[in-house]
Amino acid sequence: MLNRGYAYTSIISSKDHGRTLLSHLASLYPHSTLQAWQQNLDNGEVTVNGVIANGSESLTSGQTLVWNRPPWIEPDSPQHFEVLFDDAHLLAVNKPSGLPTLPGGGFMENTLLRLVKKQSPNANPVHRLGRATSGIVLFAKTPQAASKLTADWNTLRVQKVYRALAQGVAQQDAYEILTPIGLVPHPLIGSVWAASPSGKPSKSLAKVVSRTTSTTTFEVSLYSGRPHQIRIHLASIGHPLVGDPLYGLSGQPLEDLPGLPGDGGYLLHAQFLRFQHPITGEQIDLEAALPSGFALHL
Repeated sequence: MLNRGYAYTSIISSKDHGRTLLSHLASLYPHSTLQAWQQNLDNGEVTVNGVIANGSESLTSGQTLVWNRPPWIEPDSPQHFEVLFDDAHLLAVNKPSGLPTLPGGGFMENTLLRLVKKQSPNANPVHRLGRATSGIVLFAKTPQAASKLTADWNTLRVQKVYRALAQGVAQQDAYEILTPIGLVPHPLIGSVWAASPSGKPSKSLAKVVSRTTSTTTFEVSLYSGRPHQIRIHLASIGHPLVGDPLYGLSGQPLEDLPGLPGDGGYLLHAQFLRFQHPITGEQIDLEAALPSGFALHL
């Protein structure tokens, strides 16, 4: 599907003051080479403070940089979702694996947000799931609901339980995982969230659901909301997700990535969500049915 293109906007920071525009673009958007960026510039796609740029400009902190990316054909993604809860204030859906929650990474139209807004224009996600992660995504339809849920989201007032298929056979039946999570450098993609001694405090509780001769299925409860937390935490105890293209043993990123960080291939599902309705105060218990892939590893 050909989308409508997108204007990527950023503000030049002090650390990039004096740098040439061409080199800055290549580092800001490393998916394209210097030569490809020069072609984009020659096509008139980039402006600095509203003026079409040629790439040789010396940047000044505070300038507004805009890349007007022309329309492109997006990768295919699932175009369906199951509604789990719907009232005047909230919408909860079961997102399929392969459908991004929000625009980004080459996806603009083929996203859950775009699909949801076709039927609920006022709905905005309270949180997000990774493209390959399936399960419950909660949307707020009113500012009041959004404010209350956002304030509660990473507290004990919201209970989030996931199902994950991991490599290896767990020796314990339960693990409290406190590995800090922060940004670490990566030679291929600049930086990535991973296990880091200097990272932010993080907490997960992983309980074994079942084991095979080579895998363990965990039920994981989240007590913090760090990016890729379950993938990093299970990897940090020696059980990376089966098929994870980004994280290996110890919760560190793989040096030779078999794919992009957003790629799938693993089974991770947001199965249960319990919280108080932000307006009525009633307890809401949501469950999203497990994808069929989990049944193969019981």
